[in-house]
Amino acid sequence: MLDSIDHVIIAVKDLDEASKNYEMILGNPPVWKGEHKEFGTKNTLFNFQNTYLELLAVGGEGIGADLIKHTLKNNGEGLNGIVFGTSDMNQFRTTMQKNSFNLADASPGEGVNFETGEKRSWINQFLVPELSRGLFSFIIEHTAGKLAKVNKYSDSSVHRLDHVVISTNDAEGFIKTYRDIFNIRLALDKFVEHWQKRMLFFRLNKTTIEVIEEKNQNDAIDKLWGLAWNVSDLASCRERLMKLGVDATEIKKGVKEGTLVMTIKSHTHSVPTLFIEHT
Repeated sequence: MLDSIDHVIIAVKDLDEASKNYEMILGNPPVWKGEHKEFGTKNTLFNFQNTYLELLAVGGEGIGADLIKHTLKNNGEGLNGIVFGTSDMNQFRTTMQKNSFNLADASPGEGVNFETGEKRSWINQFLVPELSRGLFSFIIEHTAGKLAKVNKYSDSSVHRLDHVVISTNDAEGFIKTYRDIFNIRLALDKFVEHWQKRMLFFRLNKTTIEVIEEKNQNDAIDKLWGLAWNVSDLASCRERLMKLGVDATEIKKGVKEGTLVMTIKSHTHSVPTLFIEHT
């Protein structure tokens, strides 16, 4: 029903500045610079082996521009959305209806590349609050056009999204939505004594959704927290970033056996960012 984490969205004030910063951090040039005229937004896209990253900014007037303005005013720059991909929107809608969720009609979308004039089109399905659970999230089915692929990733550049981190105060509700309704595989459910927190790991399209429960008395809500990216050679990646003036921590062993990790401390536009090498 859901095939992938299609992409993640970062809301930014200055698209040109953010695009340059993320090109430095990721070590790859963007594959798309365009706009959504009907939504009043403009974007830059970076493509990877398992997903793509969208930097999104105000580009005119429309519902999308209003959303970005609201986000920047209230929360500042940072992670803004997670989008799930499907190859069969009709099946998704039918399944949701069988689960008594009355969705609005799916809506068409189109993006135009500033540099090439190329167009891409898709169908969006926005979710009811009971399914989005406080996140800006929706379902997408691509119908025409494709993003260019990166021919070769260097050892010091990012080649895939390892995991996206979401915080929740309602782990059981998260499981009910993502496993029982969306049918995303729950790979691990454990309580980490060191952190005194419950953690969930969902797997989709060889990507992990890492969920950390922070219990409180507030209404159930989920929040996007951070991103973790894979690189082949963390030492050469750190050397590359230092030369570019990007601040990064020393490399250390990761919590998961057989990993090395490094935190990126600047140029991320308020997105907690971890780089991981699987040794």
